[in-house]
Amino acid sequence: MKLDRRRFLGSSVGVAAAAAVTTEWVWPKHSVSYRRPHSAVAVLNAAEYSERIEALLLEGLRLFPLNVLGRSILLKPNLVEDLPGPVNTNSTLIGAAARCFLRLGATRVVIGEGPGHQRDTELVVQAAGLKPHLAERQIEFVDLNRDELKRLKLKANYSGLGELWLPRAVLESDFVVSMPKVKTHHWAGVTLSLKNMFGVVPGMKYGWPKNVLHWSGIHESILDICATVPLHFVIADGITAMEGNGPLQGSARQVGKLVLADDPVAADATCARLMGFDPLRVRHLSEGGHFLGNLREDRIRMLAEEVGAATRPFSVLPEFRYLLAVKS
Repeated sequence: MKLDRRRFLGSSVGVAAAAAVTTEWVWPKHSVSYRRPHSAVAVLNAAEYSERIEALLLEGLRLFPLNVLGRSILLKPNLVEDLPGPVNTNSTLIGAAARCFLRLGATRVVIGEGPGHQRDTELVVQAAGLKPHLAERQIEFVDLNRDELKRLKLKANYSGLGELWLPRAVLESDFVVSMPKVKTHHWAGVTLSLKNMFGVVPGMKYGWPKNVLHWSGIHESILDICATVPLHFVIADGITAMEGNGPLQGSARQVGKLVLADDPVAADATCARLMGFDPLRVRHLSEGGHFLGNLREDRIRMLAEEVGAATRPFSVLPEFRYLLAVKS
């Protein structure tokens, strides 16, 4: 049987990640901790992308004690390719989020992304339908693949990279919001708010699709990036999600949910549970729960809807079936 490189890598990652479910990383790895006693998550019902989404999102944001008055906000959506289907964070949601933060008192909102596949960022922005939302004077877009860079020592040491050159627009923002599209992923299992931060690493320096990060380990690189560029908030787009062979070639899955959180680990754990997965089986989530945020349900305070079991777990490639939660 012929085995292509992507399938081989995916299988290898699956075997390694499955083993990691029962074993911990055994070397010293991080110098920071963002965990608090409890984190807050709100799951909002949203059946479609419409003009009403802004009012819903503003209501959801007001559930949290956010202080963004006079601050500079960076929205980091998932804009990866100029492909149809649920590949990218929906532009209506991105625009609504930008306007909501301005209404809450932010002085500046920047939408920043460094697509991992398509090198023409302008094409991705155009195809995603984001252009109309950039017409407002206080909303701008920055191509993180080509922004001015600053070298930063990493605050965790899982990948062995030691340091990264990161965009000025990210480092100078007061408040970073990850806006992932809820999707399965053919190498990481899932791509949610933490994996979404691959997009802050500049392709002009580290290749497409951020090759250096893949060679250093996807889970390891996720942990290093998120330790060094802390996330302040998450707005996850699960209205129309993706299952199967994500993040580009999967199938649409209508979930009808937005997940808001003040903790990226809590956000991703909640999304994983909505997908029918056990978050402890996602390697970067299991480890990130020790220092990047709260994974356990008893440390997550639900501000809105509770998370029930998925009516049908998301479909995954065979090598990621170990992610499925065991039915009680």
